[in-house]
Amino acid sequence: MASRLKKGLAVEAARQLAPRVTQMAPGLTQSFVREALHRAINGVGPLPPAAQAAEEQLREQHGNVDKAVREVIENHVLYAGVGGFATNLGGLLTAAVVAPANIAGLALIQSRMVAGIAHLRGYDLDDPRVRNAILETILGEDTVQRMVKKRQLPAPPMAVATAPQHDPTLDQTMTTVLANELIGRVIGKRIATTVGKRVPVVGGAVGLGADAWSTWRVGRYADRELRPRARR
Repeated sequence: MASRLKKGLAVEAARQLAPRVTQMAPGLTQSFVREALHRAINGVGPLPPAAQAAEEQLREQHGNVDKAVREVIENHVLYAGVGGFATNLGGLLTAAVVAPANIAGLALIQSRMVAGIAHLRGYDLDDPRVRNAILETILGEDTVQRMVKKRQLPAPPMAVATAPQHDPTLDQTMTTVLANELIGRVIGKRIATTVGKRVPVVGGAVGLGADAWSTWRVGRYADRELRPRARR
C-alpha cells in the first residue's frame, strides 16, 4: 500500500514538474523530440534507419508483416530496458546528468520502434502527418484518449496519419505534449526509485523495468492503432 502511494505521489509530482521544466527550456520541446524522431527514421550511430531495420525483420519473418511487427517491438523493448538500466544506475548523485540522456534515449528508441511499425503497415515516413502520428502514438493510448476527449488533440494517431492534409499547427503541439510526457515519466520514475530508496542498483533495476514496460505498451498501441495500408 505504501509503495503504491509513493508511486502515485511520484507520478503526480512529475506531472506538476514537467511543464515547468519545458517552460524553463522551451527549446527542449522543439529540439530533442524532433531530433530524436529524425535520427530514429534516418539512423544514428550503429542503429540503421527505422525502415531499413523493419525490412530486415520482414525478410527474417519471410514476408509476414505481423510477425515482423512483433519482432520490432521485442527488439526495442530490449533496447529500452538496457538504456533504462544504464541511465538509472547512478541514483541521486548522477540524476541531473543522466536524466536528459534517459529522456532523449527513450524518445529515440520509441520513435524508431513506432516508425518501423508504421513503415511495415504501409505508411510513408517522410509524410509530416505520419511523423506527427508517430509522436502521438508514443504518448500512449490512455493519454491520447484523454486528450482527444478534452479536445487537446484533434484525433487518434491513425486519423492524424491519414488526414486529408497536414496541419502545421499540430507540429509544435505534438512536440510540446510529448516532451512533457517523457520528462514526466522519467522524473516520476526517479522520484519513486531514488528518493524513496536511495539505492543506485535498485534504481537501475527499476529503470530497466519501467522503460521496457513503457516501450512494450507503446509498441502494442502502435500495433493496434496503425492499421495496414497498401505498401509501396
